[in-house]
Amino acid sequence: MGKRVLITGLGSFWGGRMAQALEKLSGIDTIIGLDVTEPRVPLERTEYVRADQSYSILSRIVRATEVDTIVHTFLVVDSTHMSGRALHETNVIGTMNLLAAAGAPDSSVRHLIVKSSSLVYGSSMHDPVWFRESMTRSHPPQTRVERSLIEVEGYLRDFADDNPHVVVSLLRFTNVLGTDIVTPISSVLERGVAPAITGFDPLVQFVEEDDVIRSLLFALDRELPGVFNVAGDGRVPWSEVASICGARLLPILPPVLTGVAATVLGGLRVMDLPPEVLDLLRYGRGIDNRRLKQAGFRYHYTSAGAVENFARSRRLKRTIGETRPNYTYERDVEAFFRRSPAVVRHPEG
Repeated sequence: MGKRVLITGLGSFWGGRMAQALEKLSGIDTIIGLDVTEPRVPLERTEYVRADQSYSILSRIVRATEVDTIVHTFLVVDSTHMSGRALHETNVIGTMNLLAAAGAPDSSVRHLIVKSSSLVYGSSMHDPVWFRESMTRSHPPQTRVERSLIEVEGYLRDFADDNPHVVVSLLRFTNVLGTDIVTPISSVLERGVAPAITGFDPLVQFVEEDDVIRSLLFALDRELPGVFNVAGDGRVPWSEVASICGARLLPILPPVLTGVAATVLGGLRVMDLPPEVLDLLRYGRGIDNRRLKQAGFRYHYTSAGAVENFARSRRLKRTIGETRPNYTYERDVEAFFRRSPAVVRHPEG
C-alpha cells in the first residue's frame, strides 16, 4: 500500500506546491490538504478540507482518514502576513493541535515532516560563519516570528522524545528565491531596489524554490529522523545580489534606529521589510548544509545559482509577462472532476 499523506497549509504557496508534487508520485495513495483558505493551484487527487486558524479539526481528520504521514507547511515565517496574535495562533497553537492529533493513542501517524526556517538561529555579530543543526542562536529572539518558531521547535523535540514510534523530520530553510515564490526579499528586488544598512554588506544565503520541494520529498521518501539545514552552497554579498538582479543598491537604512527608519520608509511605501529581515541585512547568516547532503540529497542550485535563476525569471516576466494562468478553486467543479462517472479515467503508466 502507498502512503496516506496529510498536508497542512494547502492554500499556501508551499502546501499547494507540495500537493502537486505528491500527486505525480505513484507511491502516494491518498492526499488530504487542510487550510483556512482554498487551494491556489489546480489539484487532481488532493482532497481539500477547510480548517480554522488553529487547526482544531486535525484530530478528527487524522482519525477518520488514518493518514500515516503529515507534512506541516503552514508555519508563518513572514511577520508582514498577520498580527502577532494571529501569528501565535497559527504557528504555536496550530502546531500544538497537530502534535496532539499525531500523538493520540489511536493515531495512525508514523512520520511527521515540518518545514521550519533558519530564522531560529537569528542573525548577530557573534554568530559563527556556519550554523550547524546542533547549535543554538547567539542571542535571545527579538521578533515574534523567531519566538514562535523556537517555541514550535521546543514542542517538536518533546513530541519526538515522547513518541519514538513517529519519525520526526525537521527542515530549516534559509532565504528562498525562485521563479514564483514571493518573499520580502524578492519583492524589493522585483522593484529594482536593494535596501541596505549604511556601512554593512552582509553575506546572504539562498535556496531555490524547487530545491525546497525536492528536499521535502526527499525527507518523506527516506523517512529521515532529526534536524536538517536546507540551503544552497556558499553565500553571496548583498551588493552582489543587487548587481545580479539589476537592482540599485540603496544604503537608506541608518546603522542606529534601523527599525524606526524601516517603519517610516514602509509607511511611505519605499520598502516593506519585516524586522526579521533587518538583522539579516546587517549581519547576514550562514547555515551548514552538509548533513542533508550526507544523507544523499543533491541540490540543483547554489546560493548564487538561486539568485541568478531569480534574475533570469524576472527579466523574462518583464519581457513576455506572466505566463501562468490564474486559478480559482471551486468546490463543485473539483468534485465533478474527481467523482463524476462521466469523466474518463486512464490507468497510470
